[in-house]
Amino acid sequence: MSSRDTVQPTRVEKMLSAGVQRITASPLGRYQSAVIRIGFSATWLLFLLREFPHRQELYGPDGPWSWGLAQQLVADNHAFTALMWSDGQAWFEIVYVVAVLASVLLMLGWHTRAMSVLFMVGVLSLQNRSIFVGDGGDNVIHLMSIYLVFLRCGQVWSLDARRAARARARQETSGGPTPEDRGGVALWWVVGLALAAITFTGDVTGGWLSLFWGLWAAQGVWWGVNRRAEAGDPRLLCDVVGNVVHNAALLVIMVEACLIYATAGWYKIQGSRWQDGTAVYYPLHLDYFSPWPALADLLTTFGPMVLLVTYGTVAVQVAFPFTVFNRRVKNVLLVFMILEHAVIAVVLGLPFFSLAMIAADAVFLPTSFLLRVGGWAARARGRVSPGTREKQVPVPRTAEEAQTPTERTPTART
Repeated sequence: MSSRDTVQPTRVEKMLSAGVQRITASPLGRYQSAVIRIGFSATWLLFLLREFPHRQELYGPDGPWSWGLAQQLVADNHAFTALMWSDGQAWFEIVYVVAVLASVLLMLGWHTRAMSVLFMVGVLSLQNRSIFVGDGGDNVIHLMSIYLVFLRCGQVWSLDARRAARARARQETSGGPTPEDRGGVALWWVVGLALAAITFTGDVTGGWLSLFWGLWAAQGVWWGVNRRAEAGDPRLLCDVVGNVVHNAALLVIMVEACLIYATAGWYKIQGSRWQDGTAVYYPLHLDYFSPWPALADLLTTFGPMVLLVTYGTVAVQVAFPFTVFNRRVKNVLLVFMILEHAVIAVVLGLPFFSLAMIAADAVFLPTSFLLRVGGWAARARGRVSPGTREKQVPVPRTAEEAQTPTERTPTART
């Protein structure tokens, strides 16, 4: 065959090939995923701790939404909640404590795959028990707890990442096989026994039971493949599937955040108070949203400021979904939105709603900024605990240093 007959790939084919390579070769947004994991688990943990004295009225037997009413609703909408397995006081306390522990362990990144599932179980169990409890941030946590299950969110800034780094260091030093994670194996067996007991009692059926068994089996396959020193194609296939699922879940989170802002902005446009520029004034003078009445009065004294904040809020929320592909404009709007949620947390007394939205916004933060923050945190830790400096894994200073070898291609740099 002559060189004239050789078929050269077109520009479109090259772009498609590069895109497929990027999606399948490695998990994207590893630092953003870690911030999402830490942000949502910390938000839910703080909420559970603050409401610990009132847990009985919110989700327990003493709540106005009785166990019988919740059972009727769950039977109708087929929502998952472990609190419907028993109406006893002891069972409620166990579920609440497990939700707290799962939040702590997920935030620290200890066996993140299992803890993300347990975190989802805790969130759904409590929120679906009393659906009228919440301030809007609960809906965001509800959705994100499900998406976190499919993210590979423990590859950086986690105990899992530190354990993996130490295992690689020992392997390079000794030249032997990678040490086996016995704690993870034991946890997998415990979860399997718990699932078998739930299946036998019939507390969970249908799609939720299939999902839990599927996640458990997938983790077992992943462990079995990686246990072999030379797994070859099966190991590569599992890694590609994990990367594709992670990247798809990350895309869903980004779309979800854009939808939240887009719908909120367009609904505001239709309101007469938002159109005349006075909408911000009214919630600041409601007793329910005025933890600092003097501060609210001060902020609403100057009319043009109220007008500017009202129109600015609508403009930022409507414009943000259209600016995600422009890095500079997107970063500027991110600053405004994070500041807006910080003000809402203080002025309107909605800290957990604001924390949930800030955690959702973190998916759009640039990697270079997150690496800089990670470097600051590492140096601060070194000053507090000087003895741990030698044990710390070097923190990447640039986005290129943070990338894996498969990511270090011209098409992968964003």
